[in-house]
Amino acid sequence: MMQLFYVTVNVCLTSNLCVTPLGLEGDVDLQFLLVGGKLMKVKSSSWKKERMYKLHDDNATIWHESHRIFKRKQTFSIDDVDSVRKGRQSEGLQKHTEAHVEDRCFSIFFKGRRRNLDLVATSVEEARQWVNGLEKIISNMKKLNRQQTSEHWIFNCMRKADKNKDNMMTLKELKHFLRQINIEVDETYAKLLFTKCDTSNSGTLEGSEIKHFYDLLTHREEIDVIYEKHAATGGQMSAQDLLNFLQNEQREVATLEDALRLIEKYELDDSAKHMNHMTKDGFLMYLQQEEGSIFNPAHKKVFQDMSQPINDYFISSSHNTYLMEDQLKGPSSTEAYIKALMKSCRCVELDCWDGAHGEPVIYHGHTLTSKVLFKDVIKAIKEYAFKTSEYPVILSLENHCTLEQQKLMAKHMISILGSALLTSPLEDQMPTAFPSPQELKGRFIIKGKRLNKLDAVFSNTSPGVEEDCVSEEDESAETSNSKTDTNGQKAKAKKSKIKLAKQLSDLVIYCKSVHFSGFEHAKDKQAFYEMSSFKESKAVNLAETAAKAFIHHNMTKLSRIYPAGSRTASSNYNPVPLWNAGCQIVALNFQTPSKEMDLNQGRFRSNGLSGYILKPEFQRYAGSEFNPMTLTKGPWIKHKAFHIMVISAQQLPKLNKDKPKSIVDPLVKVEIYGVPADTCSKETRSIENNGFNPMWNDVPLCRLNVE
Repeated sequence: MMQLFYVTVNVCLTSNLCVTPLGLEGDVDLQFLLVGGKLMKVKSSSWKKERMYKLHDDNATIWHESHRIFKRKQTFSIDDVDSVRKGRQSEGLQKHTEAHVEDRCFSIFFKGRRRNLDLVATSVEEARQWVNGLEKIISNMKKLNRQQTSEHWIFNCMRKADKNKDNMMTLKELKHFLRQINIEVDETYAKLLFTKCDTSNSGTLEGSEIKHFYDLLTHREEIDVIYEKHAATGGQMSAQDLLNFLQNEQREVATLEDALRLIEKYELDDSAKHMNHMTKDGFLMYLQQEEGSIFNPAHKKVFQDMSQPINDYFISSSHNTYLMEDQLKGPSSTEAYIKALMKSCRCVELDCWDGAHGEPVIYHGHTLTSKVLFKDVIKAIKEYAFKTSEYPVILSLENHCTLEQQKLMAKHMISILGSALLTSPLEDQMPTAFPSPQELKGRFIIKGKRLNKLDAVFSNTSPGVEEDCVSEEDESAETSNSKTDTNGQKAKAKKSKIKLAKQLSDLVIYCKSVHFSGFEHAKDKQAFYEMSSFKESKAVNLAETAAKAFIHHNMTKLSRIYPAGSRTASSNYNPVPLWNAGCQIVALNFQTPSKEMDLNQGRFRSNGLSGYILKPEFQRYAGSEFNPMTLTKGPWIKHKAFHIMVISAQQLPKLNKDKPKSIVDPLVKVEIYGVPADTCSKETRSIENNGFNPMWNDVPLCRLNVE
């Protein structure tokens, strides 16, 4: 399948380089933001200072006053904003402001690791206008198609390059603009380009001359080649020509009706549309939409069978979910849970410790990471758990609390989560297998220690002990030099014990944490609901030396994998070998952008962002002989040749945004992750000094044989 990674923009530029968001012309809230006003910025109980904030005239940047000596004026892009929340919804505002200012408060939450901005307006009405105005702009920007997004970005770069704000561009400003958009050209070429556009010989570009420069800059030769190859009807693409492109190049299962639908939807020229033709502009418009994406649009919704036992699915999972940064001194926050859940994470971790005033807290024990109240985390989870996905969320408890605070933990979960909290099996009798994600929709499942077997729920005998000692779960305390044999057994290490309260124990239904003592022991002695957690090194060792046994273990039980304690910077490990072994809960540090998180997000992007992906059948049926390490003949082997042609890219980011003159020399690296026999990578040549519109347009750069 050929994927075209480019955008071409056709616009009419006037001398005014300001851009009003579509549909917001004359909007009262937008006009209010453009004027701006004083807001109180809150950092702590003692740091509350009034600052001027306003929307820049590019309608995409917020300017705010700063009293720093060397940085008096600061800005941030609306595109960097994840959400705006009205009221005292942030931890900072809850902690450092009084309840009576609730209606004047709002917070701006950013993408990535940037800390949120807590603000208090001078009146309720102004707070409403700030929140409404920002939400309108954010919503508008999300609705922009690729063409409009490209236009918006280029306009902003042009505005920044126009140093004296006269809506004209000198040669010096043109060179500055080219550096901004990631192109480095020599003096001769810059002068040639400038002279070609300066038809008035005025020494500046303005009006139609800027439009000419823009057209030269954004013209895409490689798209001309592709269009002309398929436009076989009087220089245009007929519906049949478009169908041939869809079937032969995009490898889609398409009909003539599909081609006619695309022409009706994206063709801009009425006369061409009347003839059921698609012009080059219409073709470009189509390529820039979702229909032109390599991602199967049918997979945007839940399309897999969700009625199988929950252990038959890969489950999007987070490790130390409360952390925003590293594992030693980074902040803990409810916001980290919100971000993970909004990315469809379905298993979050709560490290619970005794807190002050009798209230349990969550943090990375024995470190300098900050603490967040357990009840605040449960409230955040309750509110955001099912906004992206309606399928069940597992709360993985690492319990270090004393009995009294354990009882309070149970009380908080019962009172806050309410009927959504699973407190007994779904069946009226002792179950023999897991329920399905479909049956568990909208429910919370607690993973943790349990004092007795699950069948005690159905016992008519005495309630049993109110408390007892269990081994303490402490991932960070596990050593990394333990030896493991092919059955998964290792030398027993002494584990500390804690007393477990019955109130907390009784909430553990389908995910009882137990020590792993080998595959044979698990097969003979463990119930289906008893699950083990594995440190990455141990899990990888088992996946390499006992893959088949691991796969069969995961056909009846759940396995959770977590990063090594040595990953203090919150780095991640490759989840693919663990998925190959059928492990369901492969927990990663969601707060750390990385190749490994890209793999995770790619894995769980499909199936409607449900956070659940059905495992292949050969990882689910008992008679399977599948072993990812030593492939044998079976339904898992389907030899395919994967042809890739990298055509072009556009508007690539700078490696160092703080250095305006830094320009990238991009190349494309294609990697395949899977069983060892399939894993490989190839890369293109690099294109020097062009991060704006590099073009490779090579013959297929690699031919990868995929099992």
